[in-house]
Amino acid sequence: MLSETSTATVRATLPAVGAAIGDIADLFYRKMFAAHPELLRDLFNRGNQASGAQRRALAGSIAAFATQLVEHPDTRPDVMLNRIAHKHASLGVTAPQYEIVHTHLFAAIAEVLGDAVTPEVAAAWDEVYWLMAGALISIEERLYAQQGVVAGDVWREWEVVARIEETSDVATFQLRPADGVPAPAFRPGQYVSVQVELPDGAHQIRQYSLSSAPGSRLRSITVKRVHQAGAPDGEVSNHLYAEIGAGDRLRVSAPYGDLALGSADIPLLLASAGIGCTPMLSMLEHLAAIDHRAPVTVVHGDRSPATHAMRTDHALLTEKLPAATAHFWYEDPEPGHPADRTGLVDLSEVVVAPGTHAYLCGPLPFMRSVRTQLLAKGVPAADIHYEVFGPDMWLAQD
Repeated sequence: MLSETSTATVRATLPAVGAAIGDIADLFYRKMFAAHPELLRDLFNRGNQASGAQRRALAGSIAAFATQLVEHPDTRPDVMLNRIAHKHASLGVTAPQYEIVHTHLFAAIAEVLGDAVTPEVAAAWDEVYWLMAGALISIEERLYAQQGVVAGDVWREWEVVARIEETSDVATFQLRPADGVPAPAFRPGQYVSVQVELPDGAHQIRQYSLSSAPGSRLRSITVKRVHQAGAPDGEVSNHLYAEIGAGDRLRVSAPYGDLALGSADIPLLLASAGIGCTPMLSMLEHLAAIDHRAPVTVVHGDRSPATHAMRTDHALLTEKLPAATAHFWYEDPEPGHPADRTGLVDLSEVVVAPGTHAYLCGPLPFMRSVRTQLLAKGVPAADIHYEVFGPDMWLAQD
């Protein structure tokens, strides 16, 4: 909880800080990477830095956290914090790195806001930062302990056992630990980070959902190639697609992610678009293995049947569940595809059972649309869960 004095100061300065937070975040990253170029080379996503997505996400998370402290002092935005902490844990972020962030973030605040940053203002926002950082460090320590690893030591070498071409742009890599030690347990819907060495010597990291069920002998990740070869946001997927096959090795993190199925036998809706189907495949395989009996509504949107990765598996796994239905929308469908399943996902005629918990994964516009439609159907916001790969531009909505 923010102190009474700091609450008043933050409330008074939040409009000014909020208006400048984009400039602050931009300057912060420039200062930090100038002092620690290894962070951009080996930890931060160069694609998100190039596009500005990381800057906007940082600004949004700080503004959302500060607003929460001021407007709802007796509650904590745990959904936001947990999502960030899971991502940090999958990257191996450690407590000392928060000191680095603090140094350069507050240098940026002072430079952008100038004389407006009085000692009282600096102290109040310092309190905001350490409340947020402290909460994240605590959650991340718990996540590391759950995996039985030392803080930050999340990486192991895995061997690629097989590579399966799913579509012209999507490949599945079946993996097993190279050291022969059993693979760590995970929950359906979780992801791993994969670190690769690129031609310029950088060690870039991206997250991929585990597309196999927890009980599978092998772990699988399914990767869609980003059609911007040589661009920062496509450098890892293109490297994996062009260079990695059976017999190769990858550095893979322990599994993390808060988009994970619970154990209750309740109605579910699994909505995905594009490569967002991968965590849903893991969930469906798991639900079939445990003989889930409650209704399951499977929703997927794609450009065409040819681009729908693992389309056959998506349908067959749905058919294994006694009370499941699949609804696939295609913008460019095959002849004979139902007209009411052509175009973008439209849930107006889809029955959503009372008590449904929904899980969403796909591009942000798709998830916004589906979430809006589910809210209109009476699904509580707390029962709609989502996964974002890349900086989460949606944090303030939770």
